[in-house]
Amino acid sequence: MNDPLLKNWQKKSGERQKIYKQFLLRPDKNKVLKQLPDLHEEAFSKIDCLDCAACCKNYSPRFKVPDIKRISKRLNLKEGVFIETYLNLDEEGDYVVKSKPCPFLGEDNFCSIYEDRPSDCERFPYTDEDVLIKRPALTQKNSSFCPAVYFVLEKLIANK
Repeated sequence: MNDPLLKNWQKKSGERQKIYKQFLLRPDKNKVLKQLPDLHEEAFSKIDCLDCAACCKNYSPRFKVPDIKRISKRLNLKEGVFIETYLNLDEEGDYVVKSKPCPFLGEDNFCSIYEDRPSDCERFPYTDEDVLIKRPALTQKNSSFCPAVYFVLEKLIANK
C-alpha cells in the first residue's frame, strides 16, 4: 500500500465518515456505476487483502443455503453438523460464524475454504457493484476497516 492516498487511511476514513454519509445519500448513480469497475481494479492493484484480512478477523459474511450446502460437502460434514459447529443465527435471521476471527482464516490470512467461500466473501467489498451505493450504511461501515472501500470512496468523491 504505497499509494499516498492509502497512507494513514484508517485515521482519514474515521475523520471523513460524515463526508461519506453525505456522498452516499445522493450519489450520481450512473456516474458512480460507470467508474466502479476501473476504481475497483485500481484499488486492488495497490491493496493485497492478505496483508489485512480485517473483514475475516472482525466480521462474518452471511452463509446462505447454497453456501452451507457447498461448504458442508467440501468439509465432508452433514449440513446440520456444519451449522452446529460453525454457525449461529443473527438477529436478522442470517447464519453467521460463531467466532471471530472466521474459523476458516489461517494464520497466514489465507482462507481454507477459499474456492467454496460464501458468496458474501466472494463479492466483498462490493467496490465493483451497485451494493456500494444501494446499501450506504454498509458501505460506510466497510470504509472504516477495508482500505479498498476507503480508496474507492475517496476516488469517487474526488471525481464528483
